[in-house]
Amino acid sequence: QVQLVESGGGLVQAGGSLRLSCAASGSIFSMITMSWYRQAPGKQRELVARSGGITTYADSVKGRFTISRDNAKNTVYLQMNSLKPEDTAVYYCHTEAKKTMGSPWRDYWGQGTQVTISS
Repeated sequence: QVQLVESGGGLVQAGGSLRLSCAASGSIFSMITMSWYRQAPGKQRELVARSGGITTYADSVKGRFTISRDNAKNTVYLQMNSLKPEDTAVYYCHTEAKKTMGSPWRDYWGQGTQVTISS
């Protein structure tokens, strides 16, 4: 099994910064992508940033958020600057991974970390 553990969420004022971390552990042969999603109350979960191949960002966070990855540590980070109240959400780490060379690619999710931005 692959476990993803997020950390770094919290409460900050608008204009502030936070850095999220997500560490993957367990039976990992390879991770093709590591991504951050978020879900605000009453809204669908949306992709924030993806690392793997081409790095992609949601339009709403371009220029403010930066995703980075430390493959040696199986860790992905999300540096969030110039935070806005509309960034308030639970942020989830996601990976597409396989446990062995012959096993299929599967989706794995972290438990989520709350990010709250006050105005």
